[in-house]
Amino acid sequence: MAGLQIGSYLSCPVGRTHRLFSPRYAPEVASFSQGSDARACTKLQICAVASLGESNNDIAGCFDRRQVLTGVGTMLASTCLDNGRALAEKAPKGYAAVVDNNDGYAFFYPFGWQEIAIKGQDIAYKDVIEPLESVSINIVKTDKTDLHELGSPERIAKTLVEKVFTTPSQKSQLIDAKEKDANGKTYYTFEFLAKAPNFTRHALGTVAISDGKFYTLLTGANQRRWGKMEDKLRAVVDSFILLK
Repeated sequence: MAGLQIGSYLSCPVGRTHRLFSPRYAPEVASFSQGSDARACTKLQICAVASLGESNNDIAGCFDRRQVLTGVGTMLASTCLDNGRALAEKAPKGYAAVVDNNDGYAFFYPFGWQEIAIKGQDIAYKDVIEPLESVSINIVKTDKTDLHELGSPERIAKTLVEKVFTTPSQKSQLIDAKEKDANGKTYYTFEFLAKAPNFTRHALGTVAISDGKFYTLLTGANQRRWGKMEDKLRAVVDSFILLK
């Protein structure tokens, strides 16, 4: 059976006031000092390739930084997607919304998280005190039209967790992976642990394909704060929805 192979490249200098972590592309396991400028991170690319038979077919190109429109509010996966302003008006207390009509996605995040700019990320937000509490969006080009072309939720989640979301020095554990459908789109959601010598990160993610793009949302928190953050982070993952 052909495997899903993910390759990555990261080059990010350590600045005077901030240091970005190593697990492969996400800012979730980053140390970020308040007031620092994450734009000093110079180059970050992740390329994903699916090997099907004897040929290699790109499921993803390299990530590009994009501008997004942000506003206060939220959306639910079952919400109608015709009006970004309407989504923002449905905000539950304690959340803010990101509605990106250009790239075709929306989600909400806990109010008070700070936006950080990292080249290679479409957008990312993190807590200013707890460095492992964050959310990020990545987008890569793909010639696939449906997640089923790449494999099952377990297969894709396992590959991403082992090859992209954790470093070789970390021990990973995939807890759950499942499929859901909303507004005619298929989403794979998953939960995993990334165990480092000095911390364990409990993370949630979701992936989807639309309009020639492979989307990934990733969020998480330190395992010691999971009991406090679980409901909030699950709400973030469940809110992610494609607009196209």
